[in-house]
Amino acid sequence: MNFEFYLAKRIHFSRDKGDNKRVTPPVIRIAMAGIAIGLAVMIASVAIVVGFKKEVRNKVIGFDSHIQLSNFDNNLSFESIPITVSDSLRNMLLNTKGVRRMEVFATKHGMIKTENDFHGIVFKGVGADFDTTFLKSHLVEGSMIHIDPVTTGNQVLVSRLTARLLGMKCGESFFTYFVSDEEEAVRPRKFQIAGIYDTGYADYDKLFVFGDIKHIRRINGWDDDMVSRMAIYIDNYNDLDDLTEELYFTLIDKKDRLGNIYYVRSVKELNPMIFNWLSVLDSNVVIILVLMILVSGFTMISGLLIIILERINMIGILKALGHANNNIRKVFLYVSLFLIVKGMILGNVIGLTFCMLQSHFHWIKLEPETYYIDSVPIDLNWIAVSLINVGSFVVSMLMMIVPSYLITKIEPSKSIRFE
Repeated sequence: MNFEFYLAKRIHFSRDKGDNKRVTPPVIRIAMAGIAIGLAVMIASVAIVVGFKKEVRNKVIGFDSHIQLSNFDNNLSFESIPITVSDSLRNMLLNTKGVRRMEVFATKHGMIKTENDFHGIVFKGVGADFDTTFLKSHLVEGSMIHIDPVTTGNQVLVSRLTARLLGMKCGESFFTYFVSDEEEAVRPRKFQIAGIYDTGYADYDKLFVFGDIKHIRRINGWDDDMVSRMAIYIDNYNDLDDLTEELYFTLIDKKDRLGNIYYVRSVKELNPMIFNWLSVLDSNVVIILVLMILVSGFTMISGLLIIILERINMIGILKALGHANNNIRKVFLYVSLFLIVKGMILGNVIGLTFCMLQSHFHWIKLEPETYYIDSVPIDLNWIAVSLINVGSFVVSMLMMIVPSYLITKIEPSKSIRFE
């Protein structure tokens, strides 16, 4: 039998209630609580930040796509110079490894006018290739619009924010006024609300009304192959930068039938402030992880020192019987191992339970106007959870080595008489 391991179990699992001077039980509970709380906070922090970044990113991509192809002369205005889309361009993009699908759209500023109010919007005209998955997941009333390849539809989707502002409901009709690019005249269009969506992303919800792209083409006098931009969706977000660069250099010397130069930009370039803000969150997580590991580690160091001081008599006797310092240090490192493992088990239970409950019930709410989402998001990555556990265990055990050297300073002649 491993004597050091056996003795460590006796120290850790001892239940001698007759000794009122013993301080080990509360010390053990405090040390375990420090490990458990620290690990639970680390798991929850990583899950929340990863979930938050994923939710916000998916909403931005839902509106803007991963990569956009537009006219090189365009600015960031929604009144854009068109490009023409040919079958050869579509085939080339679809044959690019990593590209999942694409769709075209056009945008134009407009003004919704009701009997009592008015509101400026951006009309986003989509085609028959429009993927409704994103908007359908955020539809709160009514139904999705259907874009016919031939006939022009008057049904639109408006946000709940816009509907409340103007007092509109599903099934109601309203007029929107546009300015024609060719005639510089006001062109009214009558639309009917098919559905109301709410993504919680107020910056975009208050702007966009989704409808048939053929309205914008008629108002601007565009041909059927003219669009404001082409939205490109990819398989893996981690390949975004590489694919954007690849498409940029592939199309940099190509022009459409009107001589326009293509311009390729990623969603990061289109929304730099949002993605820079999200990148800052990674630094916050690192700070939280470091602080929690340090707090847990120092709690364990304090606990181990108290346990050693409480067992000075035993250490002196073991030295007097001929046990080496390293063997005695192993005893207390085993004690630390028991504390760390039990604390980590408890921390995982607390952290994972919190994450699962929040993910299911969404108890902790957020202000969508500030955070773009209505509740604290959770994204449990089991690889990240495993790495947190392994890292916490290794760091905690390494931190226990230093206080265990106190044993080498204890002299048997003095420690046996120590009270």
